[in-house]
Amino acid sequence: MDLIDKAKNFVSEKVANMEKPEATITDVDLKKIGFDGVSFHAKVSVKNPYSVPIPIMEIDYVLKSASRVIASGRIPDPGSIKANDSTMLDVPVKVPHSVLVSLVRDIGGDWDVDYTLELGLIIDLPVIGNITIPLSYSGEYKLPTLSDLWKGGKEEAKEEEEKEDPSKVTEI
Repeated sequence: MDLIDKAKNFVSEKVANMEKPEATITDVDLKKIGFDGVSFHAKVSVKNPYSVPIPIMEIDYVLKSASRVIASGRIPDPGSIKANDSTMLDVPVKVPHSVLVSLVRDIGGDWDVDYTLELGLIIDLPVIGNITIPLSYSGEYKLPTLSDLWKGGKEEAKEEEEKEDPSKVTEI
């Protein structure tokens, strides 16, 4: 084995064994329902083990339901990851109303929408270059029924009334 091959093996072993940034999708919430569509926001926690901030080049996302892509996109230059710390990123995903209509088949009898969010967090590591941290999160969004909407209004009114006049609190 010549010197160049030994050097390549040494460097590849060191790079493979060095600590790398880690990321986790902690939550996906429905943020807003508007005239142009529905906005979901994913909360992503990214841990940086290095003593320098790491720039995030871009975030690619794909939102799927019933094995169909319902939203995809790219967020360019969302900032950087703090040095020796965790950074919480908010990743907005917009779904147009026209796509939501096609999800009616997935709702079925259980009145929920199953989804999978796939993210590719592309970061720029000094010397090494760009690496992608792949992330995936699956869940279901429970749609409110008409009875939930009616009950919710009554319960909220009762809670507001109890806040205003604590003497009206009923104990069980």
